[in-house]
Amino acid sequence: MITQELVKELFEYKDGVLYWKIAPSNNVKEGDKAGRVRSDGYAGISINDKRFYTHRLIFLYHHGHMPECVDHIDNSPLNNRIENLREATRSQNSTNMVMRKSNTSGFKNVYWSKKTKKWVVQIRVNKKTKSFGHYHDIEVANFIAETMRNKFHQQFARSK
Repeated sequence: MITQELVKELFEYKDGVLYWKIAPSNNVKEGDKAGRVRSDGYAGISINDKRFYTHRLIFLYHHGHMPECVDHIDNSPLNNRIENLREATRSQNSTNMVMRKSNTSGFKNVYWSKKTKKWVVQIRVNKKTKSFGHYHDIEVANFIAETMRNKFHQQFARSK
């Protein structure tokens, strides 16, 4: 199990980056930037052959525990400044996600219903999909979607 004490023993934190205090191998020197960018776009570090996301280690470094999820407030996976990281549930983390590339309306939580020929507003609340009406005007639908995201997702609400 990884602890705050071990992370502080191994690393120095500066502006969202961890640097090795102790060289973990022959090809890494003390003071080198720790880790690398992974294929999923997040920075990761190996400690004793176990991989960790850098943002999770930084959260542990500062707060002494590793929560279920650590959310990047600005949604940038490489901005690991402690001011940009916050504890979240998986549900909260998913509400802060950027709009999917497959979105065709251009607005988060708004889609076109071929059946009703109207714009539909749906968001997830407490692991359930809730519908907030059908609208002729996409701008009205977007307004309703934003209002409901702010009401139910609060500080985790993201519009784009």
